[in-house]
Amino acid sequence: MKRAIGFVAFLGAIIFFSLFTAANAQQEFPPPQGRGPVVVVVSGQSGAANYVPPARQIASLGYDVVLLDGNNMEGSHGQTLMEAVQRAQGAAHGLSGKVGMVGFSLGGGEVLAYASRWPDLVSVIVAWYPLTRPIRDPGSFVVGIKVPVLMFAGELDNYRNCCMITTARELAAAASTAGAPLEVVTYPNTKHDFILGGASYNAVAASDSWQRATAELAQYLGH
Repeated sequence: MKRAIGFVAFLGAIIFFSLFTAANAQQEFPPPQGRGPVVVVVSGQSGAANYVPPARQIASLGYDVVLLDGNNMEGSHGQTLMEAVQRAQGAAHGLSGKVGMVGFSLGGGEVLAYASRWPDLVSVIVAWYPLTRPIRDPGSFVVGIKVPVLMFAGELDNYRNCCMITTARELAAAASTAGAPLEVVTYPNTKHDFILGGASYNAVAASDSWQRATAELAQYLGH
């Protein structure tokens, strides 16, 4: 009986440790030299490994990049993301102060929904084709945006109906009316995941969005 209880306790400890590790897992990509402003990158549903190339590309610009798996953020109502951002502020090769945030798809939705409300932690947000399906009232949503947001959307994006162009346009219109710091850039003939390699890759949209993102990060992170 004692042996059985001990095994159950041991199994519970393993499960707890696994969940804790998953929620806190992060990869750091330092700038080419010295220290740089911290940029937190949150992956899409396909996992962090698929977003190592863009994380490295951002780091090459002189930022200390912390890559997170967006799947670990779901269901915590922003709490897990906030804790990750607070840890990232102490990244080994990062400068102190507020961070920039970049999110893709699922991760973009998390960043847009929560980090845009944290002006004390976050300087700027760039969101590529973010999850917007949960947004029921664009007008009410944009009123809560307190951090400058640059959002990219493909006009042919119908991936699981998660990131529809109609919602992106509604958000843009609502932001214009409310004077909210949200800029939405849309690309014709462009699908989901257009910045990643593969069937949906769109060279024109990828190049333009990278240029805009680079300028946006530089403007608000002073780098």
